[in-house]
This record gives sequence, C-alpha cells and structure tokens, in this order.
Amino acid sequence: MGRLLAVALAQRGAQVDLFDKGSSDGKGSAARVAAAMLAPLAESAITEDSVVRMGIHSLPRWKELISELSTPVFFQQAGTLIVWHRQDASDAQRFTAHLERNCRNNTLLQLPQKLNNEAVRDLEPGLAERFTQGLFLPNEGQLDNRQLLDALLVELGKLKVHCHWHTEVHPDDLRKDQAYQTVIDCRGTGAQNVWASNGANTLRGVRGEVIRLYAPEVKLERPTRLIHPRYPIYIAPKENDIYVVGATEIESDDLSEMSVRSAMELLSAVYTVHSGFAEARILEMATQCRPTLKNNLPEIKTRKDKGLSDVMMINGLYRHGYMISPAVMDCTLELLASGESNTALELGLNITKEASDQEASLCA
Repeated sequence: MGRLLAVALAQRGAQVDLFDKGSSDGKGSAARVAAAMLAPLAESAITEDSVVRMGIHSLPRWKELISELSTPVFFQQAGTLIVWHRQDASDAQRFTAHLERNCRNNTLLQLPQKLNNEAVRDLEPGLAERFTQGLFLPNEGQLDNRQLLDALLVELGKLKVHCHWHTEVHPDDLRKDQAYQTVIDCRGTGAQNVWASNGANTLRGVRGEVIRLYAPEVKLERPTRLIHPRYPIYIAPKENDIYVVGATEIESDDLSEMSVRSAMELLSAVYTVHSGFAEARILEMATQCRPTLKNNLPEIKTRKDKGLSDVMMINGLYRHGYMISPAVMDCTLELLASGESNTALELGLNITKEASDQEASLCA
C-alpha cells in the first residue's frame, strides 16, 4: 500500500516522502513473501462479500496500474483451477455449492465451471493423470509481487519521491513536524500500538508460510488449488518455472523459520498434485505475518488534530493484500481529494473518522 500510494500521489503532482524501516528490496515484508493471487471467487469461500467486491474492482485496475509502469511486471488472468483427490470429493462438493451460492448473491462473479477429465487435460495436461475432475474459476489472476515491488521502486526514483530506507518513525513524530499536509500510515503489524482499543490490540499478525520452488518439469499454466481437509494448498506458477506454494495459516505473530511439520505437509501435498515436483529445487522457505484486524476486514481511519498534520491509517488487508489493494488505494485517493469516498460505500470498505482530542474532551 505504501509504494502504490506514493507512486499514485507523486503521479498526481504531490510531493511525497516515503519512510520504511526495511530496505528497498522489501525483504522482511509480507508483500515480498506473498503469492499475489487475485482470486475473488476462490477467496469468497472464506471471506466477506465486501472483500470479494474489492477483489472484483481491483482486477481491471491492476491491468491499468501495471500498464502505467515503465518496468514490465508479470500479470496473468487465466483463471484458477481447483482439483481434489477422490477421497475428498465430498469436501469438493460442499466447496462447489458454497461458490455457486456466492455467485447467485453477487452477479459480478462468474459461476465455476465443472470439469471432467478431458477438460482438466485441456487446461493443465500435466494434471490429467491424477485428477479426473475439477473446477475452473474464470477470469481470476495473479501477478509477480517481487517484480511489482521492484517496478514501483523504479517509479519512485523517476518521480523523485524521497525514500528514507532503514528509517523507522512513528507517524505522530511526522505529524508534529507539520512539514506534511497528511501522514499516511501503512505499517501493517508495526502499527499495533495505534490500533489498540481499551488496552487491547485489535490488530494482530497471522502467520503464513510459503515455499518457492524451481520446477522445470511441472509446467502449470495458472494458479492451482488442492482441496484437502488438513492442508488445502495453493500453487502459483510464476515466470521461468518458479512456483510459490503455500497453505498454512496460524494465529500467531511468530516470525521464526518454517517448522518441519509445515514443510513436510506442503511438499508432500504439492507432490500429490504433480510428480514433477519430486525433482524441484527448493529456492526458499519463508514465513511472514499478515496484518489482520479483529473482524479480518480492511479499514481506513482518519484523524485531524489542531496543530498536527492530518493522519490516515490503512490496515487489516490480511491475506488479501494484493487482491484488494487497488480498491483500497482508490478509496484512499478519493478521501484525500474530498474527504469522502463513494467507492468505499459501494464496495463496503470500512472508513472511520476518529474524533480529535479537542472533540473528545467536548463530548466528555
């Protein structure tokens, strides 16, 4: 969110400074570890309709945003394939019914297409020997998150955004300076203190674990998900035979290395999808914590205080950061321009205007 907004605002003529406690390559951020799948229908099985609507809004916006960058970024909209082993057919049936119900409730979603073995072979020939049926979710996509971070970095330089890397600051310190009209806080889990309510942190980290593989023998064309009662994995194929594999979601802000159990389950599951993964090379095992609010939904908070710069806090993108960030960005730009956002109202993005200290004392 920070890089997207910095580029968007600079393109519109604003003078922008970007502060980041990390490095310019994004190491140590959830944005670098993510698989960056853009799958509103697939995610509708586990999230609210507002997030699904944000994902639908964001898909065409990603095309526009990437086309405006001077550096190419891998973007694909070839749909999502869902497969399952025979013993998990009942789980697949429930999953299919859930998606079909969501499509009836949201006419912008396209019904999943049921596939027989021949149809699976047409989409992904390498999977037809192991899977006799599947589901195809049209129009869903993905991008290469690391290419995107690098491309945005190039744009920041071209737009003369002053970037302060390895610089950890608190938004209140920037607000006191009054050198800025608005301070936008996109710190993710680093902003837990400002999202605390009644002494309790409403913002938490949810741990995710992914493995990056080099697998030239596999040749999957699109993101593929495996329905499984214990580890429903996803496989996101990037360029040059790179695959990002993940599944685990742990209610913990632990940033330690991947556990043996998680690694074994992910690698075992991915091998059951395609035998070519047996000879894959493990490039990276990575963990990160995704910033998540109490209701698992994103939110924007704004606040004005006399004698301080305005502040806008954006957080809680959870596991849907890439899927919904263009929608959140569009709402943010509207708020900055007029103080209101019709897009947020249409999509169901929660926007909270906090009372200033002066207003709070008057109310008291």
